[in-house]
Amino acid sequence: MLRPDSTIYEALGGDQAIRRLVETFYPKVKVHPLIGPLFPEDIDPVIEKQYMFLSQFFGGPQLYSDEYGHPMMRARHMPFPITRDHADAWLSCMAGALEELDIDPDLSHFVLQRLSGPAYHFVNTGNEEE
Repeated sequence: MLRPDSTIYEALGGDQAIRRLVETFYPKVKVHPLIGPLFPEDIDPVIEKQYMFLSQFFGGPQLYSDEYGHPMMRARHMPFPITRDHADAWLSCMAGALEELDIDPDLSHFVLQRLSGPAYHFVNTGNEEE
């Protein structure tokens, strides 16, 4: 679990753990029928950016900002129609990756709670069923 004096980055295991998480997550995204089609065929650049972003977001090195400047993630996602269903699917894929990596359930829950804020902040359109 997360100690009060540590970061999510440290609790997950640092650099290599974040890389494993991202590399476990994106195959799930690619095969997901709702969100998979939103991603490019060559997913490697997306994986690298996500690794850099999550390292920073979870309290590790400022890799993303050092390379690309301020993340401005909502603005970067605006060209894509994102619904609550898309955010739910994204979080579901992340939950699957955390489970596959056998991350402590309490830490997984904390990570998903931390990611849910940005995931739902990117929603920029209503669901088709509404």
